[in-house]
Amino acid sequence: MRHILVVNGIKVRRPVFLMGAPHSGADLLGRALKRSPGFHVTMGRTCVAHVVYAFARRPSISRSSGAARVIRDALAEAWQVVPGACAQCPDACREAGGVTGTGPCVSAASLSRFCDASPDLLYSATALLNAFPDARFVQLIRDGRDVAADMLADPACLAWFKPVMLSDETEFPNPFLGLSKGEHRDNWKSMPVAGKAALRWRSAIRLSAGLRQDLPADQLLTVRYEDLVRAPAQSLATLSAFLETQISKVALYGRRLQPSAGRLRPADRELVEKVAKEELSRLGYLAP
Repeated sequence: MRHILVVNGIKVRRPVFLMGAPHSGADLLGRALKRSPGFHVTMGRTCVAHVVYAFARRPSISRSSGAARVIRDALAEAWQVVPGACAQCPDACREAGGVTGTGPCVSAASLSRFCDASPDLLYSATALLNAFPDARFVQLIRDGRDVAADMLADPACLAWFKPVMLSDETEFPNPFLGLSKGEHRDNWKSMPVAGKAALRWRSAIRLSAGLRQDLPADQLLTVRYEDLVRAPAQSLATLSAFLETQISKVALYGRRLQPSAGRLRPADRELVEKVAKEELSRLGYLAP
């Protein structure tokens, strides 16, 4: 019998999960959904982040029989609408919801849908599908060079590239770090951070491709960040139809593309293109 989660007296049906490589636009789309009627969107709550990163660093845990219950319980806690709930949210989530006090940022009486746009949710996709068989997944794709440029300017992303993060207990293959074999450990530790960023993006793209093969079309939608910014009306119309709700355009107003040219050092750009050449070419970001 399928488990039905109830949060604040509301049955969680067709929850939405926004996924992609770091800085691919999941947070931007999360902002749009936060402003859409009936949606409660969480982004990086500690209870969810702990589970997500445990799954990311130890992929075997996410495939275990108890993984679905663990991620479901974490989301049930994150989605609770109670006084002071927003005080537990990271600054990015509070800012996206326009929260200036302790919250909550939404009214339980108006809720009908739940969504999570936590960073690196992609690595929990299997557990999320097992936990919520009727879930809707939206994955964001962005030029890997732009992703790498933003990752190099993000201390939170850079923290994962420290050699200590690749311990003797690390499992392989390890999509989170972008490594397929343990013998690549020493090369990874000495690799420039631009190369590590490229590996993470390349691995995320491969995971996304796998999801497109495994999930039916009515449960997975792939959106390009570039389309979301260049043609927001068209992109949001597609998203609105997929999610069966009207998505607010306010969060996308004034957004402009910032291509990687000039933001990546020439040597870093060359390394990113070398490491991720196949995926960049396949997605049309780099001439074959």
